[in-house]
Amino acid sequence: MQRIILLLSALIILMIWSSCRKDFEYTPNPGNLEFSKDTVFLDTVFSNISSSTYTLKVYNTNRDAIEIPTIRLKQGQNSFYRLNVDGVAGKEFTNIPILAQDSLYIFIETTVELSKGMENEFLYIDAIAFEGGMTTQEVQLVTLVKDAVFLYPATLADGTKETLDLEMGLNGAPVQVEGFYLKDDQLHFNKDKPYVVYGYAVVPENKTLLIDAGSRIHFHKDSGIYIENGASLQINGSQSLDQELLENEVILEGDRLEPEYSEIPAQWGTIWIAEGSMDNTITYATLKNATVALMVVGDGMLQTPTLTLRNTKLHNSSSTNLWAKGAYVIAENTVLGGAGRNALRCELGGRYEFTHCTIANYWSHGQRKGTALYLGNYTATDSGDLVSAQFNNCIIDGSALIEISLQHNESNAFNFTFDHSLIKFTDSAGQFSDDILYDFTDITKYNNVYLNQNTDFKDVIRNKFWIGEASSARDKALLENALKVPFDILGTSRTDNPDIGAYEYTSED
Repeated sequence: MQRIILLLSALIILMIWSSCRKDFEYTPNPGNLEFSKDTVFLDTVFSNISSSTYTLKVYNTNRDAIEIPTIRLKQGQNSFYRLNVDGVAGKEFTNIPILAQDSLYIFIETTVELSKGMENEFLYIDAIAFEGGMTTQEVQLVTLVKDAVFLYPATLADGTKETLDLEMGLNGAPVQVEGFYLKDDQLHFNKDKPYVVYGYAVVPENKTLLIDAGSRIHFHKDSGIYIENGASLQINGSQSLDQELLENEVILEGDRLEPEYSEIPAQWGTIWIAEGSMDNTITYATLKNATVALMVVGDGMLQTPTLTLRNTKLHNSSSTNLWAKGAYVIAENTVLGGAGRNALRCELGGRYEFTHCTIANYWSHGQRKGTALYLGNYTATDSGDLVSAQFNNCIIDGSALIEISLQHNESNAFNFTFDHSLIKFTDSAGQFSDDILYDFTDITKYNNVYLNQNTDFKDVIRNKFWIGEASSARDKALLENALKVPFDILGTSRTDNPDIGAYEYTSED
């Protein structure tokens, strides 16, 4: 019994000794910490908008547990950076332990507030200092900050945001969304600063929103632009010399600037062209990462184009890139790339003229629910005449076996033609063998159509659809139609042996 008591006493002493070790088990930081990065780049942020959270890992490679006397931001409390060390938020931390051969996580964020007189774009720099012995180690923090023009709904007296009832629901039903009307001095966007839109910016009746070449428009989640009945949109981009920078194009995308967001769909809502809006034009623009990049609703008259697209790219929409309802749309040198549903959806009839367009749906963000091209004259609740749908010198392609869907209700007009075009349509099961809509021998509907040919696109996952040397689209376009659009989307002449699609083949590609 005495031995048991002695043993228990020894265990108790050992436990007490262990609990007290914290006071002396850590040696001072010798100044030889290692880091997962010597510089943390927080990518690009807009002024007054918080960045993503970035991680720095600090390694203690010593055989002894150590204690870092101070971890701090060099600019102290005035720094625009924020840290979280060992679960505690702040800008300075003392006596931070790290066990032997262990590591410590530091989380970093920033929100930079621009002061009057600052440049529109600049690098904001600070550093995290780690004190140890006679030395202080540092990890640099670097962020590119851009000033912007912020457009947003007003905050009401009860703290809620201004809302509007916009006809954005099924069958034109009003939907209440956070939104605001653009004032006269807000109806001209230029390239001096990027624009960041919260909610829906509405272009009022009898007004026009002008967007200059080189402008950058960024949308917060569930935001967009709404063009009212009687209003119009004029996007006036121009050809760029650098196809990476796209310095003269107008780019419409989400407001997250970090590289990992560059190809994430559904970051914003849509550009909605309402019924009764006319003479909308978009030239040299890129619309990416939306839910529906462009929604176009026609007025049923089909006398004046609802929308004209030239040298424009729409891709990576979670639903549809261009969704037209009974509209009159003209498109030239237009690329409609990957989308979760349709690259191009034309329903409720309408009138459409697509010349030298590439409609190619290689959706890479999960299973998609539709073909590259959907052409119909009805919905579950309504119908309309498809007066004309012309696809001249166009490519309709994608990752599915069948990339066109033609939906005719047998009551309304359904007129369409594909002329000198490449079409992906492999009906292996014979599902459409008796459907006259897909009779590719009918030259009144399919004139010089090339089925299931090699397009030899550059990079379908990244929506780069210029054609290669092996493409069957080479030299097969109808010259008569090509002369109406004598230069491709990159400015290459197509007046001699033109190629089908938005891009001419060049050996430099």
